[in-house]
Amino acid sequence: MAYSARSFGFSFMLTPMVKRLMIASTVVFFVTLLVGQSFMFDWFAFQPTRIFFRPWGPVTYMFLHGDLMHLAVNMLVLFFFGPPLEGRWGEREFLRFYAICGLGGVALSYVFLPVAVVGASAAVYGIMLAFAMNWPDAPIYVWGIFPIKAKYLVGFFFVLSLLSAMQGPDGGIAHFAHLGGLASAFIYLKSDWRPGQRLQGFKRATVRSRRLAIVPRDEAAAEEPVVGPSARRHEEDPALYDRVDAVLDKISAEGMASLTPAELKLLDEVSKKHRTN
Repeated sequence: MAYSARSFGFSFMLTPMVKRLMIASTVVFFVTLLVGQSFMFDWFAFQPTRIFFRPWGPVTYMFLHGDLMHLAVNMLVLFFFGPPLEGRWGEREFLRFYAICGLGGVALSYVFLPVAVVGASAAVYGIMLAFAMNWPDAPIYVWGIFPIKAKYLVGFFFVLSLLSAMQGPDGGIAHFAHLGGLASAFIYLKSDWRPGQRLQGFKRATVRSRRLAIVPRDEAAAEEPVVGPSARRHEEDPALYDRVDAVLDKISAEGMASLTPAELKLLDEVSKKHRTN
């Protein structure tokens, strides 16, 4: 499975958080081989009947895998679909989304089929959905041969998981976890409180401010449409918006993943200021 990076300008380069998640999952897999699967699963899998004795299970289960194929498939999906999302959202937002999808997987499993669950499948299903919602027409090459649009591929996996879940347990595959990852991803992506949504709103609100920074003052003054609240705020605090312009230029050149915590905080603060004004 691969996508065509050329069609929308992505390169096959691992981003920091995707790399860390892949390394963590691989290291835990080999530790499981050394220590023993029964011990690791007993202590770190998500077990509904032991939730009060193993409260860390809903998080640690995402790094456990039943066998090498289970690990390989999940890491392959994360490798292909994760970097474009992290590049657009940044490391912290990507990790938050990954964790929420994983928690959504155990929540649905707990409600409908309360059995022990391991694996990153719920999280990577959420990653696939997020990719398809951001780039629905991106061609995905199944087995490197057959092209299919991202939205249709994710739709197929959703229907497959739904039908399989309705038929009951199937060879140890946690279909409700897959559905939980998809459902939590969809709700999260559609929610107004998502940090990425605030950033998008901020970008739209600051378009006129950025224009003032590159248009000569006499030309800007001659055009009636640019005179308004945005222009007044820019004149009140030009240093702040110069910093914002620099951060947005950095995003355009290097992507969201390149921003420092201080730069992300600056964007969030200015975004809130625009919403209140």
